[in-house]
Amino acid sequence: MHKSWLKLFVGVMITVAFGQAAIARTEKVPDPIYPVQVVLEDGKRETVYPSVAGEFVVYSQRKNNEFSVIRVSKGTLNATGHPIVPAVPHEAIRYGVALKDGAIGYISNRLGPTSAWMHQAEGDGHIAIGSVSTYRVALMPLNLKASSDGNLWCFDSSLKKTRRSAILDDYSDGFKQDELIGQQWRLYSSDAWRYKQGYYPTKTGTRNKFQAPSLFLFDRTSSQLTMFPNAFNGAVSPDGKRVIFVRENDGNYDLWMQDVDGHHLTQLTTNQFGDFEPTFSPDGNKIAFISNRDSEGDVRVTSIYVMDLKSGKIERVTNALKATDGGPAWLDNHSIVFHSNRDPKKPQASDGAEWNLWKVTLK
Repeated sequence: MHKSWLKLFVGVMITVAFGQAAIARTEKVPDPIYPVQVVLEDGKRETVYPSVAGEFVVYSQRKNNEFSVIRVSKGTLNATGHPIVPAVPHEAIRYGVALKDGAIGYISNRLGPTSAWMHQAEGDGHIAIGSVSTYRVALMPLNLKASSDGNLWCFDSSLKKTRRSAILDDYSDGFKQDELIGQQWRLYSSDAWRYKQGYYPTKTGTRNKFQAPSLFLFDRTSSQLTMFPNAFNGAVSPDGKRVIFVRENDGNYDLWMQDVDGHHLTQLTTNQFGDFEPTFSPDGNKIAFISNRDSEGDVRVTSIYVMDLKSGKIERVTNALKATDGGPAWLDNHSIVFHSNRDPKKPQASDGAEWNLWKVTLK
């Protein structure tokens, strides 16, 4: 009797396996919504989170388990470029920011906790963004962004002391699992901040045990530091007058926008799944962001979307059978550079490759 049941069980499992394989084989690979192309492919490093200002692009990279940032020209993304590399042992340099004059913003742990810096466009000076003593006592900035002239900066930070050591370890971990390199928004999710086989969907009703982070704006002209509770993934408009950010409510993540002076707080998205990593177009009329709304909250399957701020219309601009697109930045008003784990040989069908930089053209 035992052998009979064992044969039946094996037979059922084989049937199920073949059935799933057949479904996978027949699943249609979608045509791209807009043309996509890989613009920086390097099997020896991970390249993520591009930032664009003026004629410059800055991106972050992990190579030989070391984090650094690189500045290149818009027209030569695959050039060697100008690097900001670690200056002391175990230093990690991440969250690169492009400024229109060629200066480079970044975050480093060279002082112990993380702190924000700007490498001058000329010479070799590194200027602290804000008060270094404040960072060392209270704040650990992440997800650095800035206005194109470098006068207004924003970053987010967890204020919970019990999370700081884990966040700092995560920041400097050059051996961390690949998928976490290109999904920095997961840092604030108690379910998704560490790699595992499966995750709860980012969906209304999913419990997040972590205390919400706060977003900080720092005005270099006045030295004013402003805090927005329950906010992260901030981005400053090109004119420095507005800030857009992500806010969590009952396990879901939506986009919000507010004037820097405190006026006109507006919720931009209300989808039941997650919206993350917003960024303004150069003319300030649109935003690009990533979402898993078309994968029903799947953490690993994200696409890029564009919202017209005047009409509120949202359009999906990247798609694939399975891919993780992230870190959008506008090259101009009609094209977006982003990172993705798509297979360069089969970009609409396969994932699992290194993080490379891609471009989508919207017309």
